[in-house]
Amino acid sequence: MKIVDVRTHLLEHRLETAFESASMRFDKRLHLLVEIECDNGITGWGECLGPALPNAAIVGIYKQWLIGQDPLQTEKVWATLYNALRDQGQRGLTITAISGIDVALWDIKGKHFGVPVSILLGGRFRETVRAYATGSFKRDGVDRLADNAADVARYRAEGFHATKIKIGFGVEEDLRVIQAVREVAGENMRLMIDANHGYDAMEAVELGRRAVEYGIDWFEEPVAPEQLGAYRAVRAGQPIPIAAGETWHTRWGMREPIETRCVDIVQPDICGCGGFTEARRIADLAALHGVRLIPHVWGTAVQIAAALQFMGAMVPNPVRTAPLDPILEFDRTDNPFRQAVVTTPLEHQRGVVAIPAGPGLGIEINRDALKEFAPKAG
Repeated sequence: MKIVDVRTHLLEHRLETAFESASMRFDKRLHLLVEIECDNGITGWGECLGPALPNAAIVGIYKQWLIGQDPLQTEKVWATLYNALRDQGQRGLTITAISGIDVALWDIKGKHFGVPVSILLGGRFRETVRAYATGSFKRDGVDRLADNAADVARYRAEGFHATKIKIGFGVEEDLRVIQAVREVAGENMRLMIDANHGYDAMEAVELGRRAVEYGIDWFEEPVAPEQLGAYRAVRAGQPIPIAAGETWHTRWGMREPIETRCVDIVQPDICGCGGFTEARRIADLAALHGVRLIPHVWGTAVQIAAALQFMGAMVPNPVRTAPLDPILEFDRTDNPFRQAVVTTPLEHQRGVVAIPAGPGLGIEINRDALKEFAPKAG
């Protein structure tokens, strides 16, 4: 079996109401899928985290090293691609592009052997995972406090056991939102906060010390991802567990944060950290140092499926009678092509999502949706 073609598919949706995190603004949803075709007719699908157009360009560059290769030799292909742009590409777009390619290759491998990727990764420890709702950004022209509270009330009514809200817009404003959200969530719903590296260390410490009374499960990306010393200062200076890692790529990017315990929870993104091939290494590194791992997820049903397959195979740490299972980040913001790209949506049932049991990622692509949501000329 040989690779005969590599294609990318841009997906775009213009938002009626733009929204912001502390570090980014979204006036449209723009994502990139990767399709790899083999000479025996098997096709694999992946997705790249991050800016879609630059990712498409890098995938196009990598194509020359993919044509004619055996897609089952995922380790060999990964090393070839990484080394091809190694001198200038040890993290960032080169790795997010490799991630989409690697996910597609594992999809091919699973389809070739007739088993889910989770089986190829070592076996399924679980058939379902609980999901937490991600949303509650700062939307244009909307009262943030009331809007975020309404979001969380809806998530609770839908059956989610936990939710994550966006902060990083100023300590006092954020605290008012956290308090309002906790009031509608009640005592039993888990609540996480994500600053998208919008604070400096002193602000993050102050926020953490004052927000702890609201029962926060974790404080995500309090400071810039490059500032590992600041992460350690925030972790030591306030009581809420610290989480990060969606922008720490590969085992090399994860090594220092994990070994020096910058965080309590590391959050690799399967479609950003280097794909399944590299995520396995990161999971082993986290387990070696006793750091909890909860994957980051922000994409279409292709990325959701990849995360589910990985989570299905995550070894409990520690293995015990009542193991601590990972939880799935489940985006609830406006994105009509999120589930439309697959023939069977990966939706939740009262906050629980089933891990696909079919071969590869366990999904089938709806090509009509790829055409419907392709960027329009002009």
